Amino acid sequence: MKQTFQFIFSFCCLIGFVILLSGSGEVKPTDSRPSAPQNVRGILLQKDYNFAGEALPIDKQDVYERLDRELLVNTFWHSSTMLNIKRSTKYFPLIESILKEEGVPDDFKFLCVAESNLTNAISPAGAKGFWQFLESTGESYGMEIDSYVDERYHLEKATRAACTYLKEAKEEFGSWTLAAVSYNMGRHGLKKNMEQQRAQSFYELNLNSETMRYIFRIVALKEIIAHPGKFGIHLEENDYYAPLGAHYSMKVDTTIQDLAVFAERFGVSYRDLKYYNPWLINGKLPNANGKVYAIKIPKREE
Repeated sequence: MKQTFQFIFSFCCLIGFVILLSGSGEVKPTDSRPSAPQNVRGILLQKDYNFAGEALPIDKQDVYERLDRELLVNTFWHSSTMLNIKRSTKYFPLIESILKEEGVPDDFKFLCVAESNLTNAISPAGAKGFWQFLESTGESYGMEIDSYVDERYHLEKATRAACTYLKEAKEEFGSWTLAAVSYNMGRHGLKKNMEQQRAQSFYELNLNSETMRYIFRIVALKEIIAHPGKFGIHLEENDYYAPLGAHYSMKVDTTIQDLAVFAERFGVSYRDLKYYNPWLINGKLPNANGKVYAIKIPKREE
């Protein structure tokens, strides 16, 4: 009986397999979409590129390939690149005005994007804010950093501190490109490498991979944010983020024991107070020395 059952089962399986083979010869998918729906094209480098008015020697194969890489990476890194473009209209007006006042080329706003994606980022090494200052460096450029205040998160003050650094580096190295490179690897490290390698420009240097990509990433971000449509990125006017809403500055020279109570006094939420003043990193603000702080208060809608 058992052998008979096994024979019948095997026979039925064989018949089913024959029927399958005698069919259309292929299994038709239920989804009619193409297997590769994207239409991905390369990027043509057909123009002269520069950073802060200093030309990239794009005729050199090495330079061409390094720029091509960063244009491709940032064009197809969709979410990050899209957010950078959206944030640019929120933060660039303030950054641009300070760069202009300080006599620093406008292109350095894209260095800020490369550093932090226009966010108050924190690096593994502890660098913070839009301009990614380490604590020691931030303090050396006059920023207050303690358990209650961290002015690396104060966009205006951090931008001015970055400008001071960049102008010093430009004076030392004679080039805005090298000033930007030093922002990534430090002035001492750059000087040492230039001397050891007998280099006259950034494009003659062989450095760590991050710094080797740095200028090219900045230039790529500059091109994509300035001309997103050329890279297949299309946004409507209302897709861009607006600058901070209407607000005024309240000067305070005394201790604030509770920032939530302080915010409530002005008819705003604790969240809104922190949103407009990310440099206030605690729930209170001790002020034994009577220092004057300018705290932004969002205007209430009528």
